Amino acid sequence: MSAKRTDKVWLDAKQSHPDTIYLLFSNLSPMVSSPQDGNDGGETKLCQFKYEVVKDLLQKPATVLVFLGVEKRKNCSSSFSSSQTKGGVQDPAAWFAICTDEDEAELLKRCKQKNCSFPKMPNRDLLKLTEEEAGVVAQARSVLGWHSRYSFCPTCGSSTKLEEGGYKRSCLNLDCRSLRGVHNTCYPRVDPVVIMLVIHPDGNQCLLGRKKVFPSGMFSCLAGFIEPGETIEDAVRREVEEESGVKIGPVQYVSCQPWPMPSNLMIGCLALAISTDIRVDENEIEEARWFTRQQVIDSLFRGESPAFTAPPRQTIAHQLIKHWIGMNSNL
Repeated sequence: MSAKRTDKVWLDAKQSHPDTIYLLFSNLSPMVSSPQDGNDGGETKLCQFKYEVVKDLLQKPATVLVFLGVEKRKNCSSSFSSSQTKGGVQDPAAWFAICTDEDEAELLKRCKQKNCSFPKMPNRDLLKLTEEEAGVVAQARSVLGWHSRYSFCPTCGSSTKLEEGGYKRSCLNLDCRSLRGVHNTCYPRVDPVVIMLVIHPDGNQCLLGRKKVFPSGMFSCLAGFIEPGETIEDAVRREVEEESGVKIGPVQYVSCQPWPMPSNLMIGCLALAISTDIRVDENEIEEARWFTRQQVIDSLFRGESPAFTAPPRQTIAHQLIKHWIGMNSNL
């Protein structure tokens, strides 16, 4: 439904529609209902609201509103049913994200929500969202984060206004050159990041590293931003050598994952090492080690005394490691 972003009449009508769903964000954190009684196995859910609850927030100048899309016709998973048009065709409910500067306690009181909070990212409870809701948070947080950083035009420094359902900011200076042609400063940015599992030349070990900010015992894949003029393969080879001193040969793309902190696209790869000596750049990471396939299996499947703690299963790092485990060791 990206075509609807430029349809102001449709967007205005949807904002006040009784079936429309609103998600609330405060300081880029979504309001969620979390598992109770310390139940780690419980599911975290996004709090959903109707127009009547949030209409006062929409009138505040500091409120940022972003159109997220509409529900799928075949599987409307929200608590609000879609309406019917005059022709009998289902009109799917629209979703919006609201980010406000109102005090979080006041927001919770206004919305009459119990057992809800605005967990700061990254947060363990947010990893318990369903895959669909996690995707919604990634989309909303990335765009809202962009708005929080780009109140002023990067080209001339003038104020900007929000357009196209929250997916464009236009400069208010009519002489600004950003108003002529298409410029990437006017739209939400996405920063490409390579994240790679480095495979030992023997095919039975992988290289993992840890940063100082990681939880105790956790190791993960190496990662870094792609620089201007680089290919994905170039970035993988450069980052691995910079962080660990290990040289890389062939690189294979596996999959990617949006990561809304603030707005990255994690490009997952396998990288075959052509050297094995580790020389850590302590400005980049704290430690790097080779782990055997069995050590990795023990970590992923919680064997006895695992050599390290694997990254959460919702991360692409976890999926890259699991992908390697399922591969033939004869590379």
